Amino acid sequence: MPLALLALAIGAFGIGTTEFVIMGLLPEVAGDFGVSIPTAGLLVTGYALGVVIGAPLMTVLGTKISRKRMLMVLMGLFIAGNLLSAVAPSFSVMMIGRVVASLAHGAFFGIGSVVAAELVAPDKKAGAISMMFTGLTVANVVGVPLGTLVGQHVGWRVTFGIVAALGLVGLAGIAKLVPEMPRPEGVHLRHEMAAFKNAQVLLAMAMTVLGFGGVFAAITYIAPMMTHVAGFADGSVTWLLVLFGIGMVVGNLVGGKFADRALMPMLYVSLGALALVLALFTLTAHNKIAAAVTIALIGALGFATVPPLQKRVLDQAHGAPTLASAVNIGAFNLGNALSAWLGGMVIAAGFGYTAPNWVGAILAAAALVLAFLSAVLERRDGSAGAVAAPGATVERSAPVHH
Repeated sequence: MPLALLALAIGAFGIGTTEFVIMGLLPEVAGDFGVSIPTAGLLVTGYALGVVIGAPLMTVLGTKISRKRMLMVLMGLFIAGNLLSAVAPSFSVMMIGRVVASLAHGAFFGIGSVVAAELVAPDKKAGAISMMFTGLTVANVVGVPLGTLVGQHVGWRVTFGIVAALGLVGLAGIAKLVPEMPRPEGVHLRHEMAAFKNAQVLLAMAMTVLGFGGVFAAITYIAPMMTHVAGFADGSVTWLLVLFGIGMVVGNLVGGKFADRALMPMLYVSLGALALVLALFTLTAHNKIAAAVTIALIGALGFATVPPLQKRVLDQAHGAPTLASAVNIGAFNLGNALSAWLGGMVIAAGFGYTAPNWVGAILAAAALVLAFLSAVLERRDGSAGAVAAPGATVERSAPVHH
């Protein structure tokens, strides 16, 4: 794998750390600014919404420059947002810093996926995408626990200062290692927008929302579930999240490896197993060992869907994949926000702390149904093309290299 993927992974590590570390630092941030924890929780919501909005916005704004330069601009935004968060004199300024940092998130992973895929041979594209996303998954194993520890003992502002420094390392790596990849002539915004007329692209994005949403329905409420149901001490939640992160790393690498061999079967297996494990979590949540194993499995199965879904979007939006790829990253965050809301609703309705697991299972099962529907439509369209040109060789259009 090219060294340029390391630079992308470092950027992904910083982004993953800043996205999730705030969850472990909410009490400290709330106390510093004199606001309630639910109010401080809006920093999580604001970041997620910033990703959803920023993914297409920043990608469109970057259509006039090379992908390498746009990645550098995005890392600059990321650094600025985290520095602003680190020195914020008020809660409102902190929120602005979080939103500024979030604007880089979707476009970075969207454009980065395209760049990663073009750095390698066609049969290694999903593996290259998974290598970049490894930075995001490792952030949950290393960056988030360490950032939380530093924030709790030295100060949360120091954590965000360190994250900004990580952004500088990522920026330097991109500048040094990522080759220039100018956009091909003749591909403009209207070509990028045309990808959204493709039903397969929309189906892949819907699978992203529902599939990864299933993961966050359970994980968002992991702390009360594990302390009130499984009987873990409050301090145990950190290492349980580390187990989740380890599962994410393994699932991401396995998903990338097998998606290059058999993409749709990989989706069938991972989504089906994810739905089953989430449903079983309503039972295993009552036992400490079984709960810990299940949390790791949810991380592995959930992130095993990421490389194949991202590659599915790139394949179906061939010729102009950048905007579709970035919007699909926004779809992950939309799924996170939707599932967290639904999980909160069933808890508030009195169904208990394990009820979000059923929500997650239903969402993952719905994503599996869409995967089968996507395959059926693809076979039907392929058969229609063959009938339309009897005796002729049906050629697939070759992707345009960006």
